[in-house]
Amino acid sequence: MEIEFAGAAREVTGSCHIVRVNDKTVLLDCGLFQGHRSDAEARNRSLPCPIEQIDAVVLSHAHLDHSGRLPFLVGHGFARAIHAIKATTDLCAIMLADSAHIQESDFAFLSRHGRDVSPPLYGMRDAARTEELMVPHAYDEWFDVCDGVRARYVDAGHILGSASVVLEATTGPRISRLVFSGDIGRAGLPIIRDPAPPTDPADIVIMESTYGNRDHESVASSREHLGRVVRETAARGGRVLIPAFAVGRTQELVYDLQVLTREKAIPPIPIIIDSPLATAATMVFEQNTNLFDRSEGPVRDIEKLFRFEQLTYTSSTAESKALNTRVGPMIIIAGAGMVEGGRILHHLLNGASNSRNTILIVGYQAENTLGRRIVERRPVIRVLGNDVELRATVEIINGYSAHADRTELAGWLNAVRRTSPGLRTVCLVHGEEEAQEALSGALSAQGYSVKCPARHDTLSVQPR
Repeated sequence: MEIEFAGAAREVTGSCHIVRVNDKTVLLDCGLFQGHRSDAEARNRSLPCPIEQIDAVVLSHAHLDHSGRLPFLVGHGFARAIHAIKATTDLCAIMLADSAHIQESDFAFLSRHGRDVSPPLYGMRDAARTEELMVPHAYDEWFDVCDGVRARYVDAGHILGSASVVLEATTGPRISRLVFSGDIGRAGLPIIRDPAPPTDPADIVIMESTYGNRDHESVASSREHLGRVVRETAARGGRVLIPAFAVGRTQELVYDLQVLTREKAIPPIPIIIDSPLATAATMVFEQNTNLFDRSEGPVRDIEKLFRFEQLTYTSSTAESKALNTRVGPMIIIAGAGMVEGGRILHHLLNGASNSRNTILIVGYQAENTLGRRIVERRPVIRVLGNDVELRATVEIINGYSAHADRTELAGWLNAVRRTSPGLRTVCLVHGEEEAQEALSGALSAQGYSVKCPARHDTLSVQPR
């Protein structure tokens, strides 16, 4: 078995790992690169390997940094199976179509205004064809990927339908077994079940390391922090502007805002989900309640989980723009999570310079994104081509991250090792260098052989 690290290597986007074994080639994920525009554009337009060599794709979950280049593969002729958990196929159907629509719309708009722009990475037809190629699976069931290779998904607890992958290759009487963590979630988060580390003996583990150098706030502390931010901003008569990922983060925030509202811990101000994608994703959540963690109180009331009096969902662009003329305190949750697109941009254009407002960051912000510049509290930020003074209060709650922190990552890996006496190597991916170096040092001290592969590095795994 040979593994090539084609993305999310010493960085947090563009997840893609190429596994070559038994004369077959399998991709683990094929995600979009995000960050510096020109660099990301060049990377996204390069194929991880020749299309004719790819025998199958095994997808860990629906976030675009893991799934977002699949329509690009399809547009270049890929026509084989894309394996995923059923809920992931449901989410990809809306997320990849949304990504394609945005690209086509942006291209049409900029072309009309005389801008020399590259064509879309892919279009709606490519996204629709990608959906047709997806093969849905349940957790904990073995399935054939290609000749001599099978796989099993276990719940990664990151977002709805997220999975860690056990990939097993048989060569004669010998077996090679790889565990790919995907993105590991956190224990105790509402809605989504806790991560379930694979119990299959592994020869090698590919593990994410996004927060390998820090620990998060507790879940309870994050809810209290959210309540304080809302109360203080409402008292100023301002708005809480929350850029949030449409899948996972938005639903967790709605959950906690409902709890805080029921407990009268925040005033009964309007809560607006201003994201068609988040609205569609919420409907997918409502169609997959069998995957929910029912140990949490409000989750037991499934029908009302994402529907309560203060909460509204916008649909049209006109409704979104009309929010700019409304008066009084409110909470607006809008895409995109790293503030690189979506409706959050026009809310920041109109609200970032108002000192009564709060911009609440609730997720990881990659380098060279607008979200990172807000986290760094730059005095002036560039929004939709305009320089905007950043006078709004900036608050950061890391406890809403759907990624495990350094303690939780080590705990997940230690659980894998308990059933993997032959575990030889741990490869850290999906993390910036500082986080990886810190986690690598901590894991090495526990006796692990740790590597932090760069992009296009390869590693061979000998069968047992």
